[in-house]
Amino acid sequence: MPKVSVIVPVYNTEKYIEKCLDSIAKQTMQDLEIIVVNDGSTDKSEEVIKKYKEEHPKVTIQYLKKENGGLSDARNFALPYVTGEYISFVDSDDYIAKDLYANLEKYMEQKIDLIKFKMKMVDKEDKVLEKIEGPVFEKCTGEQGFEKLCTQDRYLDPACIYLYKTEFFLQNHFQYKKGTYHEDFGLTSLVMVKAQSFVSTEEYGYYYLQTEQSITRDVSYEKEIKKANDLIEHYDNMIEVIEKYSVSQKTKELIKRYYTNAIILKAKTLKEKELRTIYQKNQTKKNV
Repeated sequence: MPKVSVIVPVYNTEKYIEKCLDSIAKQTMQDLEIIVVNDGSTDKSEEVIKKYKEEHPKVTIQYLKKENGGLSDARNFALPYVTGEYISFVDSDDYIAKDLYANLEKYMEQKIDLIKFKMKMVDKEDKVLEKIEGPVFEKCTGEQGFEKLCTQDRYLDPACIYLYKTEFFLQNHFQYKKGTYHEDFGLTSLVMVKAQSFVSTEEYGYYYLQTEQSITRDVSYEKEIKKANDLIEHYDNMIEVIEKYSVSQKTKELIKRYYTNAIILKAKTLKEKELRTIYQKNQTKKNV
């Protein structure tokens, strides 16, 4: 059994996928597998992936192909194929530090449910644009960790800055919600408060690529409206799920407030007509 299964969803990233795969295949900790999910790409991503697989026969790569369903669907699709002790998500236009998993191995040996690390924003020339800071803490419960992070960490949500113990992730039937924006926001905090053990490390191991396309790809106003409505959908799902969790009332109130604040911040970017609609949908949530 490999130590880490790295899930790489791919959709039209032919320019970046090789660098992404290289960063995983050349890890100093070699006890891993790569699960590549081609999510209906229409460019040459498939050719790049197959060529990479042929040229690196010693690297364990599972190649999966499916119709386009979005990032959430691609991640969920890969889960039944996982054989590693831990799950890691890496987006195909990003990359990771060569010693990321080696530096986190001591926490894997402790069987920690959830292991958080940090990311850097970079440009196409690998220049660091921003280092994303956040609280660092030793082993605690997921509830305790969420309380530390929810008011202090700007980037709590990204799925790609965590290692998940596979048994923990699969036994709890975690799934990313298909067809919505902010899918990480919708799930990460629920995963967190469910964890029996959680650490947040100083490790800067994830490189989040910023391109002109990534900066401008979702600027249409229609998408902004959908994003706001999707946040409310995630909130409603969280309300249903959190009531089934054996967590404290304090944690329930914290997570509700966390979701509510995100909805309010997003709503403030909308015009008056849509703003009124969002606030009406959100009126019972603001007073949590």
